[in-house]
Amino acid sequence: MWEEILQIIREAFQSIALTGDDIFNILFSLLVALLLGLAISLVYRLTHRGVNFEMTFMTSLILITPIVAMVMFFIRGNLVLSLGLVGSLAIIRFRTPIKDTRDMVYLFWSIAVGLGAGTFNWAVVALSSLVIMIAAVLLYAIKYGRGQSQDYILVVSGDQGMDPKQINAILQRFASEVKIRSQSVNNDLWEMVFELRITKIEQPLADLISEVKALPDVTHVSLLAPQLALPA
Repeated sequence: MWEEILQIIREAFQSIALTGDDIFNILFSLLVALLLGLAISLVYRLTHRGVNFEMTFMTSLILITPIVAMVMFFIRGNLVLSLGLVGSLAIIRFRTPIKDTRDMVYLFWSIAVGLGAGTFNWAVVALSSLVIMIAAVLLYAIKYGRGQSQDYILVVSGDQGMDPKQINAILQRFASEVKIRSQSVNNDLWEMVFELRITKIEQPLADLISEVKALPDVTHVSLLAPQLALPA
């Protein structure tokens, strides 16, 4: 009985034994996936814009490539195993919201690298990633997709009297387009919210705040910039 059990164990280990070429291919694929994942994360850091930058996302970009490659090692042309793996992954629910569509692009890029490395298509993965990296850096360098104007929100509040004409006169010198978004009055207190579109900043925005703040009866001035209007 024990001899039969040992024989079954030996046959099982022989069936899953890895040759030298298999070990080299697996280790080399994981190394390629890690290096390309690191390169993807560096390109993401270089070309990132906005204030919602997270270091954990860069780590995820690096680690997701060898993980996907490992998944491909498990499948290796086995249709039944691939269907079972897809079914098991379907129960995983990702609740982390993607705040920027560019983040989704980099995630898909990392997954594609892992798929290519896991199927031993090293040359295709490396060459394709190089072309994508160059394209990403060039698009960032030429500021592709950035508008020629920047939008701001100006909040002005004060007490006693209110003279919108004086405020508009100042805003017209700084902004190419001025819109009143809201205006509220409560007894002696008032507040006005303006939407400004500034095409070319010839004077510092601090001068705009100072001039509006210097108006009579103005007590508070706030200038807000949407995330996309923030400098990269």
